[in-house]
Amino acid sequence: MKKTFLLLSFVFVLIACESAEKSLTAPESITTIYLIRHAEKDRSDKENKNPELTEEGKKRAERWAEVLGLSKVDAVYSTNYQRTLQTAAPTATRNGLEIQTYEPNNLDIDSLTTLHEGERILIVGHSNTTPMLVNRALGEERFEWIEDTVNGNLFILTITPSTRGIQVLSIE
Repeated sequence: MKKTFLLLSFVFVLIACESAEKSLTAPESITTIYLIRHAEKDRSDKENKNPELTEEGKKRAERWAEVLGLSKVDAVYSTNYQRTLQTAAPTATRNGLEIQTYEPNNLDIDSLTTLHEGERILIVGHSNTTPMLVNRALGEERFEWIEDTVNGNLFILTITPSTRGIQVLSIE
């Protein structure tokens, strides 16, 4: 009887210690991915497939740096076009980062999340690629292409090992 009591006491102590250890473990890390479309591009030359930003677009890129500057950004990704690189540049400069280029069809959000676990990432894309990346990350077709005149959408993707969430803001 005494042995049974001691054995049960020992088991309860182990269970209590295990529960206490679980409650002391760090919370799940949150990776935050900010996805934006490039700022306003120069449309004066219809033949130019790689235009730069307009003056308004350059101002918007600076505003993105201010908005995203409210929290540190750990990595900046952009497609290899002048308009996306110019949109990403102020945020990269503000955070002392180099812009890393990517191909939208080859960007693996899961690998990116693993590489930048617990960090904040900016991805600058296009009216078709930005929603495509968000949909791929969520595993559902939730967002359609962004209208060509809309340059102020901010998709905030939050990823933990057990959840994925999205918030969309319009910042003019």
